[in-house]
Amino acid sequence: MKDIRALKKEELQDFFLSHGEKAFRANQVYEWLWTKGAHSFDQMTNLSKETRQLLAEHFVINHIKVDTMQRSEDGTIKNAVRLHDGLYVESVLIPTDTRITACVSSQVGCSLNCSFCATARLKRMRNLSPDEIFDQVLTIDQQSRLYYGRPLRNIVFMGMGEPLMNYPNVIKAIERITSEKEGLGFSPKRITVSTSGVSKLIRKMADDKVKFKLAVSLHSAIEETRNKIMPWTVNFPLAELRQALQYWYQQTKSRITYEYVVWKGINDAPKDVDALVAFCRFAPCKVNLIEYNPIDDGLFEQADEKALLLYKRKLEEAGITTTIRYSRGKDIDAACGQLANKQ
Repeated sequence: MKDIRALKKEELQDFFLSHGEKAFRANQVYEWLWTKGAHSFDQMTNLSKETRQLLAEHFVINHIKVDTMQRSEDGTIKNAVRLHDGLYVESVLIPTDTRITACVSSQVGCSLNCSFCATARLKRMRNLSPDEIFDQVLTIDQQSRLYYGRPLRNIVFMGMGEPLMNYPNVIKAIERITSEKEGLGFSPKRITVSTSGVSKLIRKMADDKVKFKLAVSLHSAIEETRNKIMPWTVNFPLAELRQALQYWYQQTKSRITYEYVVWKGINDAPKDVDALVAFCRFAPCKVNLIEYNPIDDGLFEQADEKALLLYKRKLEEAGITTTIRYSRGKDIDAACGQLANKQ
């Protein structure tokens, strides 16, 4: 049967009218689905038993299920999320003193082949639907209220998968998450979509005048190094990426965030720092230097602290806001690059 959440409100109104019901029932059902997060028709208590039975005879609600939940010593929560077809993804709740952040997935596995990322070693099995993305956010908001007594504040699309390779569904999910009347009413300014640098889709986002923030997993501003650690980027060279990001800023006036991991012997030399500084000059940006989280193969090793400090000093001397981010949830494999879907 069809998932009822795939229906537009007008289609749901037509369904009710064709079965002798009032069209306004669609508004009630939509509120249950998108504001209250109902998992079943029986939860829709302002509908008659007969109406709920009618819905159950024609539709399903393929809501995600948290199969296992792990809690880190630092308070991070990782969810193994089971989908309706038995596949799994992972999502993460990241708490700090000032905010709760949800890190959500957009694909089962990943479309790309970045050699330092555990998720990239999984075959991409399928894209997540807008509903499955929405459910991750709703679930983490509920966990945030339950375990921390406060609502979710930020959302980052930095979980499993490359969000821009599932662009239509990611956009539909964000529209639902941010809808004041038929969603969670979440501010788009508190949502960040992270890409490894799919240039043509960065341009599309700019043309679509999206309101959320953009982060780019760059990791090297030297073509040869970037292609080595992220082989797929051979088809998306740095010059093309830079042009797309320039276009993004021209269209949106939104500052770009670069996510950047520094590895020993790979991108920790002064020439790597200088290349990044030069790459960052063309548009307002900030740089997050991220601690590397090992994935058990020994091919990559966290750079020495002095390399991170050299990056930070030179970037800040160039007027670029820079933060060194230390990972959360490493003890439960919930940190950046570690989501490997071990289910």
